[in-house]
Amino acid sequence: MIADRETTGLTIDGIRAAIADRKTTAAATASEFYARIKQEDPSIGAFLTLSEDRAQAQAERIDKMAAEGKPLPALAGVPVAIKDVMVTRDVRTTAGSKILENFVPPYDCTAVARLESAGAVVLGKLNCDEFAMGSSNENSAYHEVHNPRDKSRVPGGSSGGSAAAVAAEMAVATLGSDTGGSIRQPASFCGVVGLKPTYGRVSRYGLIAFASSLDHIGPFAKTVKEVALVLRTIAGRDPMDSTSAEVPVPDYVAELEKPVKGLKIGVAKEYFGEGLDIEVRAAVEAAIQKLAELGCEVVPVSLPHTEYAIPTYYIVATAEASSNLARFDGVRYGFRAPKARTLSDMYRLSRDGGFGMEVKRRIMLGTYALSAGYYDAYYLKAQKVRTLLTRDFDEAFKKVDVIAAPTAPTPAFKLGEKVNDPLAMYLADIYTVTANLAGIPGISVPCGENQEKLPIGLQLFGRHFDEATLLRVAHTYENSRD
Repeated sequence: MIADRETTGLTIDGIRAAIADRKTTAAATASEFYARIKQEDPSIGAFLTLSEDRAQAQAERIDKMAAEGKPLPALAGVPVAIKDVMVTRDVRTTAGSKILENFVPPYDCTAVARLESAGAVVLGKLNCDEFAMGSSNENSAYHEVHNPRDKSRVPGGSSGGSAAAVAAEMAVATLGSDTGGSIRQPASFCGVVGLKPTYGRVSRYGLIAFASSLDHIGPFAKTVKEVALVLRTIAGRDPMDSTSAEVPVPDYVAELEKPVKGLKIGVAKEYFGEGLDIEVRAAVEAAIQKLAELGCEVVPVSLPHTEYAIPTYYIVATAEASSNLARFDGVRYGFRAPKARTLSDMYRLSRDGGFGMEVKRRIMLGTYALSAGYYDAYYLKAQKVRTLLTRDFDEAFKKVDVIAAPTAPTPAFKLGEKVNDPLAMYLADIYTVTANLAGIPGISVPCGENQEKLPIGLQLFGRHFDEATLLRVAHTYENSRD
């Protein structure tokens, strides 16, 4: 039996096969990953809570199946970790906020339950910007996350812990959430693969809400194939989430090997304008050229309302956040101010003491946009522009199969560089928010590095529920780079 292996380079298929062949055990594998977490994470800060008892119990179940010669499920023994905005039964879930510091949920998020049903071993909960509000993972109420590729830089946000855990090989795959780019941008910054599925493809049941019409759950991993394996596991209709779609889930892994020759790749000039880093532009354009060499046809397209995406997003998202976060009032669960003498005091002091500055900022922006006299001028107008942005994509996808773009305008920036400039931070999501507003799938796959060896991500968009084509193109490009 293999013992004390390196956790580096391990894959989903490799772990499952090694356990099935009795070359190792799920328990030993989990122990190896915990050893790595305890060695590496103090300087990274990706984890908020470890769930060692839960992981051990799951590993023992998998090892019992292997010992009895039973067929193992698809993710048997695979160490995974979960962004701390997804509830986990009997495991602390904070959403990166002091207001939920001691919250222990009584049930599991559907996506987490599906991972465990497929044999995955949940190592713990991952750090994130508070209530998923941020683009750098500096808004966590507990501690910032450092980019494993350069610890003086941010990992991206809000799923910075999820991206960093994969990049540092402290988990084989992780789950994150994406409301405006929070899977794809950290994936780009940390040099891993991150997928935001179509809205409704993955159940949001058990996801602590930020903006309900924009929130998505999706996977991170080192390769496109592993992302496809995880997506195949967590996708599909869930009766507990009325917004989850009754759309068949294809075998994403089988789809990966289909040829890409003849597929049309759209390139929108709106994604290559002012503010795009020169080295990022060069890497993304080289990736598009590589797709052309692989047999794809590159087609110019236009997404004319892109310039309105950021203001539209930050009206819709903050309005929904204002509504969703009203439930954190100190009454039912979460932090309650100890010195409040009246009900009004309890609300005010609990929310003031429990929420961080960025969350308060967004609640105030959203409340203002929804207030009497301003609803039509802001929120209603933003919803109309959202429809125009969706129509832009609908028109483009009449001509092309996939749209290629940068994931972020720059590589990972320095910790503290933008923390006092909210607008500059918001603009870090300029190429990602459109997919959330339109509900289409998007993926970030590494496409190079700049002169400082910082990763650069290629972003691909697809039609609604056509993750299969998106993954196929990303996989073929990834293999061409290898």
